[in-house]
Amino acid sequence: MRDTILFGDCRRTLHAFLPKSARMCVTSPPYYGLRDYGGEQYQLGQEQTPEKFIENLVNVFKEVKNVLTDDGTLWVNLGDSYYNYRPGKGQTYPKQSVSKTNQDLPESSAKRGTKLEGLKEKDLIGIPWMFAFAMRADGWYLRQDIIWHKPNPMPESVRDRCTKAHEYIFLFSKQKNYYYDNEAIKEPAKDWGTRDRTQGKYHNPGTGLSPHTGLTKSYEKRNKRSVWSVTKKPYKGAHFATYPAELIEPCILAGSEQGDIVLDPFMGSGTTAAVAKSLGRNYIGCELHEEYGDLIQKRIDEYEPVVEVTQSPLLDIINQL
Repeated sequence: MRDTILFGDCRRTLHAFLPKSARMCVTSPPYYGLRDYGGEQYQLGQEQTPEKFIENLVNVFKEVKNVLTDDGTLWVNLGDSYYNYRPGKGQTYPKQSVSKTNQDLPESSAKRGTKLEGLKEKDLIGIPWMFAFAMRADGWYLRQDIIWHKPNPMPESVRDRCTKAHEYIFLFSKQKNYYYDNEAIKEPAKDWGTRDRTQGKYHNPGTGLSPHTGLTKSYEKRNKRSVWSVTKKPYKGAHFATYPAELIEPCILAGSEQGDIVLDPFMGSGTTAAVAKSLGRNYIGCELHEEYGDLIQKRIDEYEPVVEVTQSPLLDIINQL
């Protein structure tokens, strides 16, 4: 099964995919207390407490683990929320509408009117790290936290803290050893020239020599750093904020080979599937709302392949089943 989207609660629909069929998963679950996407009791992000939200997410990724190959990886983009207890307002969610530019709206608080133990008004809840530690406790290897730096963050009216301009991407693996193509996402290295050992000054710029020894040839590329500056870009057809394609391209390139299957249990507008296809991969995924099907397909159709597609040996095995 490939290039397939199943509609409904992903905690149920993930069972339909073959075990160990996807090489990687990259996704962005609903954020806690941020938006009401509809779907009544099945949607995530509207739980009574952060702990229940984290529990539900961990259960989703238990199912994801079954679909991943043994050397597979999981990449999760997740934002944070602020706690804003307002007595007398009732147990209502913060109502937010999608902005005309599809930018993220200012950081939302968790359910207003709901008193939560251990949290004070204006506390940053720490959702991403609560999630990361819960996943580690559930058996995942927590391999890295990647900072998504947003050069164009949504303005905030706060005056007692900095404007939020980053989110997290966590890299998890099923096992100690896993597939990771370091070469596929290397970035250009800075050319330092040479250094005069006696004076500690740099000279002969552009020679490609290391500043540390003044003798060793430096490399044209270096290992990708863990802070990724990616600008938010609006997508006219989106029903809510989407993560940019440039954010997940390195994840897919590092975590899979051409012809592999990429999984996304929260398809949304279909960005993961579209980028996967453009890079010569296949996709499978889940989406709660069937009415988003046309939007997802349109998103996929807009992306032209940028590589020649070859079939993964793993797919040969799957197709024979």
